[in-house]
Amino acid sequence: MPDAIYAQRRLAEIYDPLDPDRGDLDAYAAMVEEFGARSVLDIGCGTGTFACLLALRGIGVVGVDPAAASLEVARTKPGADRVRWLHGDATALPPLRVDLATMTANVAQVFVTDEEWDATLRGTHAALRPGGRLVFEVRDPAKRAWLTWNREQRHNRVDIPEVGVVESWADLTDVRDGLVSFRHTFVFEADGSVLTSDSTLRFREREEVADSLTAAGFTVDEVRDAPDRPGREFVFLAHRPV
Repeated sequence: MPDAIYAQRRLAEIYDPLDPDRGDLDAYAAMVEEFGARSVLDIGCGTGTFACLLALRGIGVVGVDPAAASLEVARTKPGADRVRWLHGDATALPPLRVDLATMTANVAQVFVTDEEWDATLRGTHAALRPGGRLVFEVRDPAKRAWLTWNREQRHNRVDIPEVGVVESWADLTDVRDGLVSFRHTFVFEADGSVLTSDSTLRFREREEVADSLTAAGFTVDEVRDAPDRPGREFVFLAHRPV
């Protein structure tokens, strides 16, 4: 089940205004061009920022996400009419043969069990054409990014048109066995409403990720550094063998 931040319409509608800087997508857009991809599967597309960006550049895009509210927001964006939106996940896709599949931001870490992750990789493998590529990022556990997920460093207050001022922050709630849990709190000052969203991410070691890709039938080509978080993330590039 998707977290409330993606699944509740009121929260999905403020997701982009609260985090408007999506410079992290530049590296993915550059790889679409680098590999000459003409069709892309955006797994965990959320509110559709990346999918619409590619669609406006003439790329054929399929965006899939389990959060209906996020997809509703995505469908309102410029270029949305050029995207094929699917409500669901990578384990139950229709027949596809895309050039490239992506999991941007924290998408690859929301699959907290090995079974969920393996099923996602196998579904993605089936959706790629032979020779098609998978690109995604994961945070390096050794950097312990969760140490900054607290109210002091993850506090925000934004005046959103037609919504009003929204104050938000994050609180770390648990860290154990590679799982990091945290809670986002949102205060809508216009009516005093307070909404929360609990999330858990799985932090896997680099070798563990590589082994899981191989087990799912991929060949790992390269592991790059993330340009927006240098030294703190691994960007995996793999392909479905011909």
